[in-house]
Amino acid sequence: MHRNRKAAPRAVTARSVAIALLVAATALTGCERGSSNGPTASTNGPGGCPAAQAGARAAVARAERTGTAWNGPTSGPAAVSGKTIVYVAQTMTNPGVAGVANGVRDAARVIGWNVRVIDGGGSPAGIQAAMSEAVALRPSGIVIGGFDPGSTSQQVAQANAAGIPLVGWHAVASPGPSRRPELFTNVTTRVEDVARISAQWIISLSNGRAGVVLITDASIPFARQKSELIRKELATCAGVRLLAYENIPIPDASSRTPREISTLLSRFQSRWTYSVAINDLYFADAAPAFRAAGKQGAGPPFNIGAGDGDPSAFQRINTRQYQAATVPEPLSQQGWQIVDEFNRAFSARPASGYVAPVHVSTAANSAGATTWDPPGYREAYRRIWGG
Repeated sequence: MHRNRKAAPRAVTARSVAIALLVAATALTGCERGSSNGPTASTNGPGGCPAAQAGARAAVARAERTGTAWNGPTSGPAAVSGKTIVYVAQTMTNPGVAGVANGVRDAARVIGWNVRVIDGGGSPAGIQAAMSEAVALRPSGIVIGGFDPGSTSQQVAQANAAGIPLVGWHAVASPGPSRRPELFTNVTTRVEDVARISAQWIISLSNGRAGVVLITDASIPFARQKSELIRKELATCAGVRLLAYENIPIPDASSRTPREISTLLSRFQSRWTYSVAINDLYFADAAPAFRAAGKQGAGPPFNIGAGDGDPSAFQRINTRQYQAATVPEPLSQQGWQIVDEFNRAFSARPASGYVAPVHVSTAANSAGATTWDPPGYREAYRRIWGG
């Protein structure tokens, strides 16, 4: 999804009101709830940031394009036959984890492999049990689907010792091969790119004047890193003020988010014009609080999710219900990439090194879709595998 789009008239009107209010805003301190050393912020200071705005507009325009050609692998080993893959899921209730699992299944049908999914249920004990079961099955390969391999270090060591290649999805912070833990490769977009574009979207859409609430889960190192990178990029624009840095653990999101949103609305009122969260799910839980406060679904505050891009996020975006944008993972494409990476491992070839480019989905460029499914990858992988 990449193309230039003008803001919808309602958004422009709302943003104009928000800008006027921000000009009159008084000094204010933000905090990271649950943390003793969270960042502080002020609404004082100069507005706008012409250089940062120009860079942000260009970056967002590129990221919103949808019709770009496939830029991933076009060569590699032909399909190896007779393989079985076990996909260990952090939890299949996580739409990102489930979306990748479906992509793995689809690709496996094309290449002629068997796939078994074992659901860890979202708990440490469940994930450890799922990994133990996966290793005991002695499959050709195991997918670490959305959880930290360090939480199953014993099972990872057993798989390594048995010569079972491991491919991660969001398993470690960076894409590509990993030595510690030992993964053939890890499939993910770059957290730096996701963080940067989500902040640039705010800088661009607000014309460099915004009061922002940032929501994270500080208990997850990957999420904390992402939110710190978002904060750093927002700080490149003098007219953008970080009003609050909220720490809401994902397992507590459904119970805590409505309460925290109500408190923030009371505290900041119309000075709060934009939000960014490390995962879309926060905005599902925030919607009732926004609605109860009389906020319109089309904003402000205008909300962007810096993670996954699950179907419910697209539904909120397409219906303009308390979410304006997401930075989605191409979940199905990443499932196909996982199968291709295993095929390279089975053929004693190195990992492809491919990292999907960052993308921004809005109501203007999603065309009613409920996932980000870029073109070209299915045909490319079929050609590589000889299908």
